[in-house]
Amino acid sequence: MTIFRGTFLDTPDNPFSGGSLRVATDTAVLVQDGLIVARGNASDIRSAHPAEEVVDLTGGLVLPGFVDTHVHFPQIRAVGGLGLPLMEWLDKYALPEEARMADVGYATGVATEFVRGLAAAGTTSALVFGAHYADAVDVLFTAASRVGLRITSGLVVSDRLLRPDLLTTPARAYTESLALAEKWHGVGRNRYAVTPRFSLSCTDDMLAACRTVLEEVPGALFTSHLNENEAEIATVAELFGGSDYVSTYDRHGLVDRRSVLAHNVHPTDVELKVLAESSASVAHCPTSNAALGSGLFPLERHLQAGVRVALGSDVGAGTGFSLLKEGLQAYFAQQLLGERGCSLTAAHLLHLATTAGAEALGLSSEVGDLSVGKRFDAQLLRPADGSPLAVGVAHAADAEEVLARIFTLGTPADVRAVWIDGQLLQDESSSGPTHLAPAT
Repeated sequence: MTIFRGTFLDTPDNPFSGGSLRVATDTAVLVQDGLIVARGNASDIRSAHPAEEVVDLTGGLVLPGFVDTHVHFPQIRAVGGLGLPLMEWLDKYALPEEARMADVGYATGVATEFVRGLAAAGTTSALVFGAHYADAVDVLFTAASRVGLRITSGLVVSDRLLRPDLLTTPARAYTESLALAEKWHGVGRNRYAVTPRFSLSCTDDMLAACRTVLEEVPGALFTSHLNENEAEIATVAELFGGSDYVSTYDRHGLVDRRSVLAHNVHPTDVELKVLAESSASVAHCPTSNAALGSGLFPLERHLQAGVRVALGSDVGAGTGFSLLKEGLQAYFAQQLLGERGCSLTAAHLLHLATTAGAEALGLSSEVGDLSVGKRFDAQLLRPADGSPLAVGVAHAADAEEVLARIFTLGTPADVRAVWIDGQLLQDESSSGPTHLAPAT
């Protein structure tokens, strides 16, 4: 067993439902086989377990590991392609890069960069949009397993409108998806996600094949894109006889508790009602929405309708892996909406980046906060001495203000250590500990 001592911040009680930030100073958690088995005053925990190792994290802040509900593995090298709306950006930046995943050697290098980037940003769980090539998805799962991340991902499938080298058939999509699920689903911390790119690039036959895979892989998730761009939405309506976007998935039984749909910037009230009644979740990707000019996410409408919402980085239209940055951009978007926006505090942002993500991915019994009975997936934030964040934290009035300054000024460089199941992650790019190991 191991005792972790420090100051812990988390949101086990939803701030959107009257909960607040939980602040625990001079606290210790006792971790056995990756599970938090006791929590309380540091002296009391130490006295009750005098023989156990103590990891002293005082001087920093311990947060739950972040949960990213929408991020593209093949697009890490496409980050920063600015100046274009969604469809033009896909054609110029994202899809050419995704076509390179046909080269397994190239995909292996990208996968290594990808999982390292997630971990360095404090992300311990992620719903990952995989690749259009089965071998590339295989190397993603391999890389994630080597690092230890909780990854849910799958083969991305399309059978129309995209460049020809990214297309497949419903029969091949079914066969390759099932083979990947049989190899990786439930193995270690990996799970499978049925992943049509979006209904824009998928016929009814392809979406029906996706439903079959979902039925045949118990515990799998479903993920795709939804209502991101107004031109995209109009084309989807033309392709599906005037149907709204949600219905293109729902007609195939693809909208339920297992579904995480990214963006939903321009939903109708009817679509929000369907999402809420189906217990589906929406991945809100604020920096991507801003970079592509997709629009300002109507968070208040989602919450009023009862739709689950969590954060996604959406690399590579998004501007990096850090959910601190995504949280700050989410705050900006709501401020810009004025009376139509949702008033957000730092506690709301932490909830969206942790507990809400765990709920969306069906992991809330395991991760999302640092309560007894949860896995110890955590990160230590400790800014460099004299940095703007260190100065801001030192002069904050209370813990909520400290957290607000973390979301405002924090970067992956401030993440000094990351644990999954109580195990410290190491950066494979060096022979020894890096900033992912605790500072002493």
